[in-house]
Amino acid sequence: MGKQEILLETGTNEFEMLEFYIDEVSGDDAGFERGFFGMNVAKVMEVIESPNLENKDYSVNPSFLGTIPLRNMVLPIIDLSVWLGIKRKKHGHENIIVTEFSKTVQGFLVSGVVEILRLTWKDLIPPGKFIRHMNTKSIIGMVNADNHFIQLLDLEHIVSDLNPESTEKQWKSTVVASKTYRALVADDSLTIRKILEKNLTHANFKVQMMNDGEETFNFLFGLKEQAKNENKIITDFLDILICDIEMPLLDGFTLTKRIKEDPELQRLPVILYSSIITDELRHKGESVKADYQVAKPDLNKMAEMAVRLIEKNDK
Repeated sequence: MGKQEILLETGTNEFEMLEFYIDEVSGDDAGFERGFFGMNVAKVMEVIESPNLENKDYSVNPSFLGTIPLRNMVLPIIDLSVWLGIKRKKHGHENIIVTEFSKTVQGFLVSGVVEILRLTWKDLIPPGKFIRHMNTKSIIGMVNADNHFIQLLDLEHIVSDLNPESTEKQWKSTVVASKTYRALVADDSLTIRKILEKNLTHANFKVQMMNDGEETFNFLFGLKEQAKNENKIITDFLDILICDIEMPLLDGFTLTKRIKEDPELQRLPVILYSSIITDELRHKGESVKADYQVAKPDLNKMAEMAVRLIEKNDK
């Protein structure tokens, strides 16, 4: 599969998911149980056949298999089964899903690939107790696909987990606002919320966190009603919204579109951020009238851009 722009209208809360599976050893090692997973197609470059890499004792992380040549680049390979704590049943023909996000390219070893599904973020069931023994921080949500569940993976969390100190260092900001501003941050990832809260607080922001787009919109609608009742405007209560694009229930594009179509809420500056923001896809955020977009490798710029937008809005 080539890396092409997804033919989906922005702001419809839709996305496309590549479904794949990992076969887990069960019983006497002869049998296996198939687990189904998914990743956002916007991050997938292509699917190739695995050259049957063997696990080696790398100090970086046990899930790192090494590298393979792929055309004009060296491709690092991550064994998803190891990272998820699954004892994979090895087959003769396995796949590597080549992905590109956060300005990095990497491959994920899986047992096999199924198909591409078109879904809405509303279809995602938040991860809960029914997720087995795996690292639930890597699961964005579940999709009920007829006779089985598909677990949508948070690839950024998996990659950052390989080198967490580097990730947090990369996102540090030295900006400090001259006065205290109020920011609402929406992200389903606890890890990202903690990093953003720490960085924005250091920059003299009072930060309130939301878990998804739907919760965020309901909160903003409540503030809008409060402002109306007190004869005020939304920016009397809040200075800026900072939100991820990929979120269960309501994605960042659709949330932004709703805000900017509302006569009162549209006063609020909105910054969108995601690992899928590229020069080629930046027009998607522009089409829903986001005030600014930040790629996840550049989150160190978040506080600076937030201050700039707020002060511009105050003029």
